[in-house]
Amino acid sequence: MSKLTGSGTCSDAIPRHIAIIMDGNNRWAKKRFLPSIAGHTAGASAVRRAVEMAAKAGIQVLTLFAFSSENWKRPQAEVDALMGLFMRSLKKEVKRLNEHQICLRIVGDLSAFSDKLQRQIKEAEALTSKNTGMVLVVAANYGGRWDIAQAAKKVACQVAEGKISADDVDEEMLAQHMQLADLPPPDLLIRTSGEERISNFLLWQTAYSEFVFLSVLWPDFDQLHFDEAIQLYQKRQRRYGGR
Repeated sequence: MSKLTGSGTCSDAIPRHIAIIMDGNNRWAKKRFLPSIAGHTAGASAVRRAVEMAAKAGIQVLTLFAFSSENWKRPQAEVDALMGLFMRSLKKEVKRLNEHQICLRIVGDLSAFSDKLQRQIKEAEALTSKNTGMVLVVAANYGGRWDIAQAAKKVACQVAEGKISADDVDEEMLAQHMQLADLPPPDLLIRTSGEERISNFLLWQTAYSEFVFLSVLWPDFDQLHFDEAIQLYQKRQRRYGGR
């Protein structure tokens, strides 16, 4: 498959940037009469597969929705288990990512995490920061509305300080303060589990993304599903508002 070249039909093009809403861990566990953490643990294995598949396919950026700002509303035991799994996965996987030249970035409001987890995130990012392979973005305690609001706040502060005028504010300026500002926007957004919504994920960045909704639960996501999503993307015509 050839690399993405621009607008128009996708043909056999590979998306530069794929974003995934990894949904279905709890339902996967319930179907097997297992606790929710078993589904999240199985989902972590699917993350590893997805990273390997994306890197092998030549994807430049892979963004995974790991923990939304709304997930704090889940039962405390589940949240605690998720935080523990996040820490263990970071510690376990960062060496593997570094060996494969993958650059890890964690985006979101990280201030809500424990000091220990924040230190671990900084260490993982620092270790892989100079890698030249695929960029792996993990969205944790992230929400699209939060992203837009924090960008607007930064711009408002510049106006208040007299650095810019209100008339200077436009889409391009706001975009510079968004998460992932230095990366290409997602060409393809995949959501698993059969749900057909984006749940406050990358609201700004996916304005012209192609969406693919798959019925597979996230822990079962494999090469066949990855290839299916790419093939569906390749059948689309990307007009970016044009004819």
